[in-house]
Amino acid sequence: MATNNTPTPHIGAQYGEIAETVIMAGDPLRAKVMADRYLDNPIQFNNVRGMLGFTGTHKGKRVSVMGHGMGIPSIGIYTYELYNFYGVKTIIRVGSSGSIHKDLHVGDLVIAMGACTNSNYAAQYELPGTYAPIADFDLCRRAAEACERFGYRYKVGNVFSSDTFYTENAHNDKWINMGVLAVEMEAPALYMNAARSGNKALVICTVSDNILTGEATTAEERQNNFTHMMDVAFSLI
Repeated sequence: MATNNTPTPHIGAQYGEIAETVIMAGDPLRAKVMADRYLDNPIQFNNVRGMLGFTGTHKGKRVSVMGHGMGIPSIGIYTYELYNFYGVKTIIRVGSSGSIHKDLHVGDLVIAMGACTNSNYAAQYELPGTYAPIADFDLCRRAAEACERFGYRYKVGNVFSSDTFYTENAHNDKWINMGVLAVEMEAPALYMNAARSGNKALVICTVSDNILTGEATTAEERQNNFTHMMDVAFSLI
């Protein structure tokens, strides 16, 4: 572990200030919400570029929360540094997603077992084929069991992780035909960074809108009210 690489250009923490398990959200203000809601004695370890990070304890276990920004390049940078420079072993992303499934409604949870993508992130590995980014099975299984215990509506399956939020040709119908549940923007980089570093990762998303029905939520609701996925994530610590 190259501890002399810390702080990094993007994370201002010293080695040891970040727990081995990190729960991340795209919005750094959602990380602050998690710190306030779930952590005992949280201490802020990062504010570089406004990407808030905190370490505390949850039910006696040390855990960190942090933002990761929007898109595959952003989460790719932060999670690479966490896995490779800070000794992090497990990262769980909690975020929002757009449902492309008729039975997934606003507030429902999506556990991303796999992540399809139009990103070229995997090209760096020069693999002789197409890589399939997948979650850690144990985390995925336990997240589904937690949803059952809590009584939360959820589905487990594939998500589509897009490099573009605004696009001229979304082709959602083609992803729907392949059984993809929802659209988000980060999972493949997290899953590939975890695989390459020999660590664990899981993405749990809350449906913020349904592309098929037109259901939608506000930015404030997404920041403050999407707590079911957080309950599940913290149950995995």
